Parts: sequence; structure tokens; C-alpha cells
Amino acid sequence: MKIALVSLNQIWEDKEANLNLCEQYIKKASSLNSNLIIFPEMTLTGFSNNISLTAEDFENSETINSFSILAKNFNIAVNFGVVIKDKDKALNKSILIDNFGNILAHYSKIHPFSFANEDKFFNSGDKLTVVEFKDFKIGLTICYDLRFPELYSSLATKCNLIVNIANWPSKRVEHWNTLLKARAIENQIFVAGINRVGIDGNGLEYIESSNIFNANGEELEFERIDDMKIYKIDKNFTKEFKNKFNTTNDRKVDFYKEIL
Repeated sequence: MKIALVSLNQIWEDKEANLNLCEQYIKKASSLNSNLIIFPEMTLTGFSNNISLTAEDFENSETINSFSILAKNFNIAVNFGVVIKDKDKALNKSILIDNFGNILAHYSKIHPFSFANEDKFFNSGDKLTVVEFKDFKIGLTICYDLRFPELYSSLATKCNLIVNIANWPSKRVEHWNTLLKARAIENQIFVAGINRVGIDGNGLEYIESSNIFNANGEELEFERIDDMKIYKIDKNFTKEFKNKFNTTNDRKVDFYKEIL
């Protein structure tokens, strides 16, 4: 499968401007025969707790509808982030739309980032999400989820690839790179991390750090076009790697449940 990761320089809380940027990347990725393009967390707004401005109704979401049209027009699947209304708060969601414009899956962030008061404005998701696309099973996660290995260990039993869309500041980017690699190694699976660049409305800086790691913790080769990286991944790599060196079979899940 051919995947494009976009390290979008998100314009703060400006959905129209960010959508225009995304359309250009989608058009380019499609012209390069990519199957899937992935954007950072809260794609059209940046990481904002201003839910009165950013949150949308799921059934009438302009963001979802816009990406659905783009996916269909350019014949490419799109994974993006959006804020959806939920009772008195909101949900931080990752949505994957196929190349026909249909919603294949949506995931609500299980771990709101309390350090940035996300938990005061966003409810927690309560279920894992795995979606089938092409010959891959893809697990969806968002940003702070990356710090919780149990989530990834569970997803890895069902997936070939786990995706994390994020707004992860540069001052903690070493954590981001280390954790992406660790999640790939410990679960012997492809892990993709998609992070933004630029400076957000809170003055936080972000640097280019989107990447895909394989089951051996190696960074994959890619083709770069501006802030977009194009990767080719083959699930047979993981199968062959685990045939030679499988550590996941030695997990003692029942014991872990007892001690956690």
C-alpha cells in the first residue's frame, strides 16, 4: 500500500484555509498513485480547546463532507482529525474515508491530554477502532494515546498498521520519536505517526517528525514532496520478520491483567 503522510502547517482555527491546503496535498498524492493520505490531529483547526468554534455535528459535519468529496474526486482514501459535539463537551476524533467518499471508521481519542486541559472540554472515547482498507487492517489512535502501551498491544493483535495523528510539540519531540519506535518494536507492527509543523495559536512550535516504523523499529524510506512523505508498506515484511523472530507470542496477558 502506498501512503502519504502530511506534516501540515495548520493555520490556527481557520477551517477554510486549512481545507484549501489539504486539497493541494490530496491532489498531489493522488497524482502519485497513493492509496491513502493522512493528516495531523484536528486537521482543519490545530489542537484547540475552543470547542464552541471548532465542534461540529457528526451527521452534518462540513469537515467530514468536504473530505468525503475530495476523497471521491481524487480517488484516494483520507484519514483526518475533527472535533465532534458530544453532550456538553466534544470528542476528538480520527476519521478514515475511503476513495469512494464513504466513512469506513471513526475513533474517539481515549486519552484526553489533561496537562493541556483537554479533559475539561473533551469526553474520552471508550472503544478501540480497527478498519479494513485494501489488504491492511488499520488501528486508529490520536496523539497522547501514544504514551499508553496497553492500547497498542491490544490493537496489534488485530492490525497490520497502527496510525497516530497528532499535534506533538517540538519540546517533547524526542518522546514522540522514541515512543513511535517503541510501539513498533514491542508489538512487531508498522506504526505511523503524523505530526504537524509550524507554530500554533498557543505559541507552541512543531517540527517535521512524521514517520513510519516497521516491526524492527526501522524508519522506512520515503519520497518527499514539500511537507509530504510518500511510503510504500508491505504487510508481508511483518509476516516474514515475525517468522524469524517473534516476541509477541511470549506475552502473558492474563498475568498482566492481574498486576495492572
